[in-house]
Amino acid sequence: MNIDLENRVAVVTGASRGIGAAIAQALASCGAHVVVNYRRNGDLADGVVSSIEAAGGRAEACPFDVADEAQVKQAFGDIAGRLGSIDILVNNAGVSKDALLLRAKSSDMDEMFNTNLKGSIFCSFQASRSMLKQKHGRIVTISSIVGMGGNPGQSVYAAAKAGLIGFTKSLAKELGPKGILVNAVAPGFVETDMTRGMDADALREMIPLRRIGTPADVAGLVVFLCSDLSSYITGQVFVVDGGLYT
Repeated sequence: MNIDLENRVAVVTGASRGIGAAIAQALASCGAHVVVNYRRNGDLADGVVSSIEAAGGRAEACPFDVADEAQVKQAFGDIAGRLGSIDILVNNAGVSKDALLLRAKSSDMDEMFNTNLKGSIFCSFQASRSMLKQKHGRIVTISSIVGMGGNPGQSVYAAAKAGLIGFTKSLAKELGPKGILVNAVAPGFVETDMTRGMDADALREMIPLRRIGTPADVAGLVVFLCSDLSSYITGQVFVVDGGLYT
């Protein structure tokens, strides 16, 4: 059974590296035309596009800050106008500024809420406008197991990620009657820049599968949720953590 996303346009935010890059590459391998969003890492985003094209896929880089509502509106309007539709949105862009609450800075709080939560809301608003015209679409938002179970030193980050879960469940009920499916994925410890520097051996001991996840582990599930194989699934949160969160 093959997943066919031919002729579908997918926007993946924060796709210049890590989980976002893996998702972009996986969607493109199934035939989607992928818009690789980035905020600052243009060279890395171009590298993702080049890797997709080298494998026979279609992609383009698109710079905008998900936390800037005006930039989001302009970017999505341009994408829909040029490519004819927006069929898939993956809200992946996110930042983490770890600190105990009593040491947390207001500026860091703003950045986490603006990027992780408001950014996903802004992008979903714009993408859903195109999807409503088509009466078809997929929105997948990357949350975190921290938003479900909490973690010391990440209370603000957890609040933003938990907000995404509530947003996903509510939006799924709003858009479901129009044929648009909305789900969330909550990764555990995955090999990215965010987890680099952590004690890998200690992490593996905590995880029943005894390994740290890879971006590809998350990307596979996202592709499934963007495909016709998931046509009766919406408003759900899927944990990808090797059994850590039970």
